[in-house]
Amino acid sequence: MSDIAVIIGLGYVGLPLAREATRSGLQVIGLDLSEEVVADLEAGRSHIDDLTDDDIIEMKHGGFCATTDPSVIAQAGSVVICVPTPLSKDGGPDLGAVTAAVKSVAAYLQRGTLVVLESTTYPGTTDEVVRPILETSGLVAGVDFNLAFSPERIDPGNKEFGPRNTPKVIGGHTQNCTQAAADFYGRFVDTVVKTKGTREAEMAKLLENTYRHINIALVNEMARFCHDLNIDLWDVIGAASTKPFGFQAFRHGPGVGGHCIPIDPNYLSHNVRAKLGYSFRIVELAQEINNSMPAYVARRVQDLLNRDGKAVRGASVLLLGVTYKPNIADVRESPAAPLAKCLLALGANVSFHDPHVKNWTAAGHDLTSESDLYGAVAEADACVLLQNHRDYDVDVLAMCSRRFLDTRGIAQRNATVERL
Repeated sequence: MSDIAVIIGLGYVGLPLAREATRSGLQVIGLDLSEEVVADLEAGRSHIDDLTDDDIIEMKHGGFCATTDPSVIAQAGSVVICVPTPLSKDGGPDLGAVTAAVKSVAAYLQRGTLVVLESTTYPGTTDEVVRPILETSGLVAGVDFNLAFSPERIDPGNKEFGPRNTPKVIGGHTQNCTQAAADFYGRFVDTVVKTKGTREAEMAKLLENTYRHINIALVNEMARFCHDLNIDLWDVIGAASTKPFGFQAFRHGPGVGGHCIPIDPNYLSHNVRAKLGYSFRIVELAQEINNSMPAYVARRVQDLLNRDGKAVRGASVLLLGVTYKPNIADVRESPAAPLAKCLLALGANVSFHDPHVKNWTAAGHDLTSESDLYGAVAEADACVLLQNHRDYDVDVLAMCSRRFLDTRGIAQRNATVERL
């Protein structure tokens, strides 16, 4: 097998994977549709938070190159597909990018090549969608080429766990396919976990994120009635966390965001309904609860303003941190967007500050980015902390504010501070 690996999709999944593979001695060719992304990488510029420009230069010194030309697939011993799978209008995964990538692979597929799908999707995709397209090449999966699924487990901004030290789940079309994928990933991943097949590997990723989705919904629901009962849920979670077994802490917030938790459980719910004819009720309820949190936060802002005798219409509301998690620039599915939409619909004048985001659009509005953080906090009628970026001294910001709603349980309580 050739030592050349082609990684299709050079985003937050594909590019860190390419770095680890390059460091292992593999010759890695990155394939992406975006000419801008490819030009930046070829110039030594990173476009994702987790890799710096120096990381890209190191990769290039190790033999990495990027291209938009799919013919490079013909040289590959291994091809890894890391393209996005957003939600479609019917609630299932939009496999447009996956099928386009697989068709490109099929056009240049060689005997003995390993093909791995990493894009998150519903169970059965590798066998029912990917395999038939690849076999239009005249080659047969498990006989002429190896086919596997290995779910991405990237956590953007996580400094402790990355592609190398996060165990890699692998499920092949056959046992030999599983072993071929294990041999490939074993070159640059510390721990490889083999599953029975592709469906088990696909389901493992959905179980991981559905587990988080449901438990976040639990504490989000508790946040509402604990507030009404005058119970400090942050204190409750802290106390429960002292139990050394049987409890894992999840924390409430303004909603869920990012590329996994708001999206992946829907793939499973959609698949169950489409194939089995009944609903995955606990997921659908969790989705309903988590999706309602931005509107709940907007009502809490309205309540804060009422205490000062202010109507929300015409009031200035400053959102602090509009990314979906702290210390990154990623705003995908951020709950800040539906929150801003709710506040704008109520007539508030909404602006934002985020050290990682210069320009931000919500509900069709290009919102004002405040450059003078402390001045903006002092002038706003209400401030809402959505992400606890390391750049923020939350207690100082809270003391400068007129009203401060802390959705992350960070600020010390005082007359102006209220926690979610």
